Amino acid sequence: MADMPKSPQFPPTPSAAAPAAARRAVHVLAFDDVQLLDVTGPLQVFASANDFAARRGLAIPYAPRVVAAHAPSVMSSAGLAFAAAPLPAAREPSDTLIVAGGCGVHGAARDPRLVDWVRRRAAHARRIASVCSGAFVLAAAGLLGGRRVVTHWSRCDELAQRYPDVRVEPDPIFIRDGNVWTSAGVTAGIDLALALVEDDLGRALALDVARYLVVFLKRPGGQAQFSAALSLQHEGGCFDELHAWAAANLGADLSVAALAARAGMSERSFMRRYREATGRTPARAIEQMRVEAARNLLADAPLPIKRIAARCGFGSEETMRRSFLRMLGVAPQAYRERFATNRRGV
Repeated sequence: MADMPKSPQFPPTPSAAAPAAARRAVHVLAFDDVQLLDVTGPLQVFASANDFAARRGLAIPYAPRVVAAHAPSVMSSAGLAFAAAPLPAAREPSDTLIVAGGCGVHGAARDPRLVDWVRRRAAHARRIASVCSGAFVLAAAGLLGGRRVVTHWSRCDELAQRYPDVRVEPDPIFIRDGNVWTSAGVTAGIDLALALVEDDLGRALALDVARYLVVFLKRPGGQAQFSAALSLQHEGGCFDELHAWAAANLGADLSVAALAARAGMSERSFMRRYREATGRTPARAIEQMRVEAARNLLADAPLPIKRIAARCGFGSEETMRRSFLRMLGVAPQAYRERFATNRRGV
């Protein structure tokens, strides 16, 4: 039988690497039902950063370790169990604490021992971070009050409601506020870890890691480009019927005057009540609806961009392009190239 081809490998790490004591201790906090990628994504970034540092003859920068309250193992929501070290002493020196997210995050956020450990540990860490819904644990520990944060798009409203003193922003892939870093959902943990590496070791090495992992060093756009649920979220629900009609008639006159007339209100009253209920202006909401409809067509329908712009009520390709850049950070053609499902072989 012919020999199987070998996968490409990095050269061995030099034996002259820095001792572990000189490395930055990175603790990734996990718990049962954790999202597996929230843990393994950042870990791989730090491991690859170590490889590239060694190849450059630099000291090994990181000593990453998974820790858990219920060591020695953790069961992820994917059904894969993995090893974890016990929680280190809260006063033990640490460089970075990263809290993962996942289905089990609310149980973790209700565990007083774990939350107290996170709170005390944060006081002795150079920086703290969360991936995805791990922000709930940081919030429960009182570490996010008054700060700008992000979490998975499906949890943004919940985080804002549970912790009103936290300034939740739904779109960024990650946010740095002082020494606190938070990221959007799941794979955004890789973006976060790359940003931490860039902050520590510079752009060139971080870019090497990103290229090796076949990801962007700085991903274009925000998480809104992935989430239909971010469109017109609100609590009151008093404009649901109007939203349903507008979504079905995006090519119609959707000016404030027309919307107010359909809602049976004066323009002034409509503007005030709409903003109170949704947190945005009617014009902004309609733009979001049009972008949402257009991005679905770009991904699923082989229609010319000009026709999509007309169908969604933009009036012109240029108007649609400006809206996409403003709201998603990418142009329509770039969005189609990235997400289209009608391409051959997809």
